[in-house]
Amino acid sequence: MKVKVVTRILEANERIATENRRLFKEKGLFVVNLMSGPGAGKTSLLVRTIELLKPHLRVGVIEGDITGTEDAERIQSTGVPVVQINTGGACHLDANMIQEVLPELPLGELDLLFIENVGNLVCPAEFNVGEDMKVMLLSVTEGEDKPLKYPLMFQQSKALVINKIDLLPHLDIDMESLKERARALNRDMEIFEVSCKTSEGLESWTTYLTGLINSTH
Repeated sequence: MKVKVVTRILEANERIATENRRLFKEKGLFVVNLMSGPGAGKTSLLVRTIELLKPHLRVGVIEGDITGTEDAERIQSTGVPVVQINTGGACHLDANMIQEVLPELPLGELDLLFIENVGNLVCPAEFNVGEDMKVMLLSVTEGEDKPLKYPLMFQQSKALVINKIDLLPHLDIDMESLKERARALNRDMEIFEVSCKTSEGLESWTTYLTGLINSTH
């Protein structure tokens, strides 16, 4: 019985995700679903990314958290449109949550929409919200074993951004092992090593995004 219930939930989510994707395409909007564990630096990455992209692209953000508005306020300080979703306990965003807040954003005036998912390394990978691509953010402080423990996140993501590389001199982490394990799960995954604190690697990341968006327009 439980399997049937879960199947129905996922099927209903896929139907709404298809509707979302149709709307995004109609508006000429490229959508990135950004996923990570808590504290990896999703909001910091978005702030720095928006700062670099704003001169060239029109960006909006949907901010997902269990509770609170702090991250949305940080995004708002960049001057881009942002809407907050508080899940009230759910460990991920789903397609219906996204659909409900879309009228609050000027979709026709945007080129790129970021969806910052709830901090979790399991559930967000299971729910399609209508995005063009999933991106996983991993902090170097989390260790190189995460691909082994949370394979679906790596399998579902088109790109992996490894954050906080400025801390590498203080950590015992094998970066090559981390990248090898990630690519063993997803050989087509693009990998970027960045520091939101020092800006290292961010230009390569934003150039990659800009290239994807330009190729779809």
